[in-house]
Amino acid sequence: MTYQTFREALNKYLDDRKPEELKECYLYGRMPPIEKLDQSLSSLVNCERLALSSNTIDRIGYMNGLRNLKILSLSRNNIKNLNGLEVLGETLEQLWISYNHIEKLRGISALKKLRIFYFAYNQIKDWNEITKLNELNLLEEITAYGNPIHERIVGESFSPEPSQPMILLEKEYYREFNTRIPHLKKLDGRVFLDKDDDDEDND
Repeated sequence: MTYQTFREALNKYLDDRKPEELKECYLYGRMPPIEKLDQSLSSLVNCERLALSSNTIDRIGYMNGLRNLKILSLSRNNIKNLNGLEVLGETLEQLWISYNHIEKLRGISALKKLRIFYFAYNQIKDWNEITKLNELNLLEEITAYGNPIHERIVGESFSPEPSQPMILLEKEYYREFNTRIPHLKKLDGRVFLDKDDDDEDND
């Protein structure tokens, strides 16, 4: 399979524009895919939204110059950890990184402005990793289904459907999150309520 560098993909995307002019940059699903990030990423100094999903990127790096970045999408890549994101701690508000190979959330506490964190279908096995998210006081919304912590409780084939009543196993899964991140407002598309909506109590 052939790949292209980030620099090559960015140059094609820019056309006649300059990288510092971009407020948004959409480099998802490139053909051939982007394999690695490089120093040219730091030229996006005014970019607020960067989409790099559906490539083959295996590590995060060269984010130092992105001092205005608020939304970063890295879903459907080959990323194994969050190393390299710490430099976005003062600006990043949304991180979309589902469908990767992440086992640990080391470094996540640096993202003090994070409000939305989507990490469905990764490899989070230990609830201690979820506990780390309680340090993020602004965090409101999480998508985490498809990780081992979800599958062990609810089952591999279960996909949450927010419009349907919550099953008992799903309630157990929600309580695990609520215990660790009490200020969370939304999980897997469902809004947290002040108390469990136990159907059996009112039948």
